[in-house]
Amino acid sequence: MLPLQPILKMEKNKKHTNETEAEKNNGENAIDASDFSVEEINSMDEIERESPDPVIPNEETQKLKLELDEQKDKYVRLFAEFDNYKRRTSRERVELMQTASREVIVSLLQVLDDSNRAEKQMQESKDIDQIKEGVQLVFNKFRKTLQSQGLKAMESLHTDFDVEKHEAITEIHVDDKKLKGKVVDVIEEGYYLNDKLIRFAKVVVGK
Repeated sequence: MLPLQPILKMEKNKKHTNETEAEKNNGENAIDASDFSVEEINSMDEIERESPDPVIPNEETQKLKLELDEQKDKYVRLFAEFDNYKRRTSRERVELMQTASREVIVSLLQVLDDSNRAEKQMQESKDIDQIKEGVQLVFNKFRKTLQSQGLKAMESLHTDFDVEKHEAITEIHVDDKKLKGKVVDVIEEGYYLNDKLIRFAKVVVGK
């Protein structure tokens, strides 16, 4: 094994040699200002000051900027129109909910008038047949008024049980085989409004 001190001395001499060569190379590559005259140096400074800025927006950049501004304007307008549409439809929906039943109520006012007259007649008259006749007229008028508004009763008796429109309350035994699986009694009528089911019929099914 070599002694430690000679090795350290060799490394130090090697480092000194490398630094000397680097300084020599830098000196050879360096530009000495004395090689140029004052006029040449001033001319270089003038050329550098007069050099145009290399970053100049070209026509393509301007075109893209115009297109971006146009799309941004369209987006802002579209957003504003959609916001106005939402507000308008929300207001119309509230107004519709508040006035939807107005037509039905107005049509039922005459039935209410007849009901008031029938009630007064029942209090003043003792003629049962006359009272029955008056009440029956009110019932008939009430049904016709609802039918004129699109209400239609469902025909369920003796029809096949259908879970899409019937609600079975109970099942009872029937002797007639033809009535098995069919509606044998109606507890509550089912109704359509303008051909749309609004209430299921509560029925008794034969088994």
